[in-house]
Order: sequence, then structure tokens, then C-alpha cells
Amino acid sequence: MKGDIIVAIDFSACSVNALRHAVTIAAKAQSRVIMVHVLKGTGNPPVIYKYADPMDQATKLLEELVEEFKDRLPEGNLVFRIRNGKVYREVVEEARENDASLIVAGTHGSSGFEEFWIGSNAYRMVASAPCPVITIREAVRIDYDLKRIVLPIDTSIDTRQKVIYAVKLAKIFDAEIHILTLLEGTVREVHFTANAYAKQVAEIIEKANVPYVLTSVKSKNNSDSILTYASKVEANLIVIMTDQEPRAINLLLGQYAQQLINLSSIPVMSVPPKELMLMGSR
Repeated sequence: MKGDIIVAIDFSACSVNALRHAVTIAAKAQSRVIMVHVLKGTGNPPVIYKYADPMDQATKLLEELVEEFKDRLPEGNLVFRIRNGKVYREVVEEARENDASLIVAGTHGSSGFEEFWIGSNAYRMVASAPCPVITIREAVRIDYDLKRIVLPIDTSIDTRQKVIYAVKLAKIFDAEIHILTLLEGTVREVHFTANAYAKQVAEIIEKANVPYVLTSVKSKNNSDSILTYASKVEANLIVIMTDQEPRAINLLLGQYAQQLINLSSIPVMSVPPKELMLMGSR
């Protein structure tokens, strides 16, 4: 987690909340934070630009954020970029150009990102990112110091790929990982596979000397089961796979990931499957 951390900024309270989260991670991981603001180009300017040139106003506001957070990071580890174009494409491209290890973004904006974050475009950014993305819902109060990370495990082939990211964050924050085995349906073979995957994950986490809890739940709806458990243990982060088809033309997220991103009051880290990450790095 030592690579750059990209933060999507539209100057809303939600995006500044995401910045706080990113700065906390960066301070622990000794990473650089790059704030990215995107000018939407043609059309009516957002409210924040009503009385000023968009570029000048954005620069001023970004400089104010640097000043506000500069004492929390070493000099030079909080910078900003202003780009033009579609927001999700520009944020993803900034991450790709800097070989970023993480993107952090609020899932609702009130100005420049509003159009982006409402509707399917939000999912497109998460789905097409070359690295994990942490999304934080608007107005959600979060504990920036991670203590409990929920790691759902199901029977999908990619489910174990997210373990490495949970372990990295757990080590940085001295956090505990909760392995949540999702037992779907009533077929014994399905339950056997899920439990086998969970045990493999537990072995990896144990070898990394990270404290963990291993539990299982019978699940009719995976999203509901995860959110209920995460709330019960007062988790600070849920780590999931984006569960999209890597070759899908529109890179749309699976329903499971969409529901969690939409409904979770706890920050969600979405990890793209390894094949997609390799495609994104080209």
C-alpha cells in the first residue's frame, strides 16, 4: 500500500470526508495523496464556479485543502491535479499514470461530481479502476482508524484475491480481520467449497500474523448478510471483489457489489479481479 493514493475531489463535504480517510491511510502507509479535480468541460458550470474562472477557483480551493491537511503528511506528500473530461475516466487515468495503489472517493457529490456519482457512472469508475477503490457514502460518520475489517468469502473463483489487500491494511492499522463465510442455498457441496475457501484465507492471514475471526452465516442475500454482520461487529471497512465480467464491454459491476456500494454505511473497498487489473495496467 506504498503507492500513490488518488482522491476524487469536488469540494463537497462528502469528498473532503473521503480525503480525510485517504490522508489517514497515507500517513500510516507513507504514501503520497493526489487529489484529482475534473473540470467537466462544456455545459453549465457547477455552482462553485459561479463567480470565478473554473481553473483559478479550483486551484484556490485545492490549495486550501493542501494547507488544511499539510501537517498530517510529510512535505510533498499531498498534491493535486486538475484534469478535463469525464470524471470517472480522468480519475482512473490519473491512477493508471501514477501506478496508484488505491483510489478513495465519496459516492455522492453536490457540485462537479454530482452527475458522475449519481447512477451507473459511479459503478463504471469502480469497475474500470486499475487498483482497489474505497467508496464512502455521503454524510456517513466513519472511524478513520481501522480496527475491524470484514472479508466476505463465497464460492466465486476470485473471492480469495482480495485477501492481500485486507492483510496490508490490517498490518498498517493493527486491525482485526473478520472472515465471513457466506453459505448460500442448501446444497452441501456449495457450503463445503465456501468453507474450504475460508479456511485457506484463514491460513494466509495467520501466516501474516494478523489477528482474525472466522465465522459463517447462512445467506439468502449476500449484501444483507454482509451489512448485518459488519454493523454487528462495528466494522470500519468491508473488502469485496467487484465481481464483474472482465471482458464485459461496459465494465458493469455485478449486482452484489452495486448493492453494497449503494447501501453500506461503512466504507467499502472494491477490488478488481486480477485479470482485469492486468488489463488496466497495459
